[in-house]
Amino acid sequence: MPVTSYILALGSNRRGRHGSPRREVEAALAAIGGVRAASRIHETAPIGPSIRRFANAVAWIDSDETPAALLRRLKGIERAFGRRRGQRWGARVIDLDIVLWSEGAWWTRDLIVPHPQYRARRFVLAPLAEIAPRWRDPVSGRATLPLLHAVDRRRPCA
Repeated sequence: MPVTSYILALGSNRRGRHGSPRREVEAALAAIGGVRAASRIHETAPIGPSIRRFANAVAWIDSDETPAALLRRLKGIERAFGRRRGQRWGARVIDLDIVLWSEGAWWTRDLIVPHPQYRARRFVLAPLAEIAPRWRDPVSGRATLPLLHAVDRRRPCA
């Protein structure tokens, strides 16, 4: 397959062999390889039952892998970091998701690209805006910045 680009979301809210959640995200970036650009690491509130804050980042990588092959490699990295399947949205050493692909959309039983929830997740869109503000969602046609602004408008005022 020719080299294409992917946007990956990385998150951690549990210490692992590399240390703090921030260090787990940094180590995952190194393990992934082919990183063209990476956002800064954002500390974000958890979604769901977890009480621990997350370290989140987004990476733009280049790869000659199909989305399915990349997903297998990312799941291997998660296992190597100590990730075990368990409670949805629970504490995890590392979470690696394919968010976008330069070739558009991909659907299988195990993988949907673009990631179905990324358009509503500030913890993905804010880091994505740092490295790819003009990347267009292949479903809606909207660029990253307008998607982020839409999420911000929906957030309740404090």
